[in-house]
Amino acid sequence: MSFSPVIDVHAHILTEEMMARMRREAPEIGPTLTEVDAEGGVLTVGDIVQRPFPRGGWDLDRRLADLDIAGFDLQVLSNCPQTFLYERDAALTGALCQIQNEAIAELVARHPDRFLGIATLPMQDPARAADELRRAVTRLGLKGAQIGSHIEGRNLDHPALEPVWATAAELGAFILIHPQKAAAGDRTKEFYLKNLIGNPLETTIAAASLVFGGVLERYPDLRICLVHGGGFLPFQTGRMIHGWKERPECRRFITESPEVSIRRLYFDTLTHFGPALRYLTDTFAADHVLLGSDYPFDMGTLEGARQVRAAGLDRPAEEAILGRTAGAWFGIKAAAGAAADA
Repeated sequence: MSFSPVIDVHAHILTEEMMARMRREAPEIGPTLTEVDAEGGVLTVGDIVQRPFPRGGWDLDRRLADLDIAGFDLQVLSNCPQTFLYERDAALTGALCQIQNEAIAELVARHPDRFLGIATLPMQDPARAADELRRAVTRLGLKGAQIGSHIEGRNLDHPALEPVWATAAELGAFILIHPQKAAAGDRTKEFYLKNLIGNPLETTIAAASLVFGGVLERYPDLRICLVHGGGFLPFQTGRMIHGWKERPECRRFITESPEVSIRRLYFDTLTHFGPALRYLTDTFAADHVLLGSDYPFDMGTLEGARQVRAAGLDRPAEEAILGRTAGAWFGIKAAAGAAADA
């Protein structure tokens, strides 16, 4: 019997080679690694400090070993969110995006049996971002892009971003939306709430903006995946529908129930909770749920494939989540093997 490869669609990378190229372009931004030990180090990008930055973020040998431990056949490489740099000059961010995108494409070319890649874009300049998305897909062979949950306070339905959505729809690009600079920062400083609550909140705001701003109604075929199980949005779908029925503000830009647009979205599996994963599949169907690990960060997991198999889903649903849906998008053929049973 043939099986689709197991594909992790949510994984970040910033190798030492990538850092060195970026430092040459922008010494004041970095990135730099310090306090390195066997498990990780401290990553500094401009005034952003990521502690810890696990070793798999830059060490390919460690990453490949971890992929084997996790049972992932392929991993979709994306930039680390610390390098979005939407607050910087657009030309400089654009140059640093090109460096990262070219480096990711090189990694894919060197390890085509283990890696796919998506781009990062200078979203503060939508025309430049659309051009880089087109270059990344048509010239570098990347499969789409990862973008932040907002652009320095501008939500993703902002009219200026229309060139990005139009280009993504035209290219059939995979768009991974990742939280950054989370809302309610002053109230989430303690207990790691900036991540535990702040990141899912960011994803929820981003998704709701796309829905109520009409982006998904205008571009119904966009392939947009929300990380961290879609934040809080999947579990508040009924509230969104009720609001649309009751409040005129919710109907300004959409003519159909928000449920229609919400069902066009995709969600990764990173819920850390079996009942939540079952809710996603029961509510939105397994072909709208994709395996995601958030590798290499501490809120990620290498247990994702095993968690999917332990969720009590039927075999077609398991296969859709673990790789069949993503593989069809990315042109990956199913092959005989034991990965799906590992």
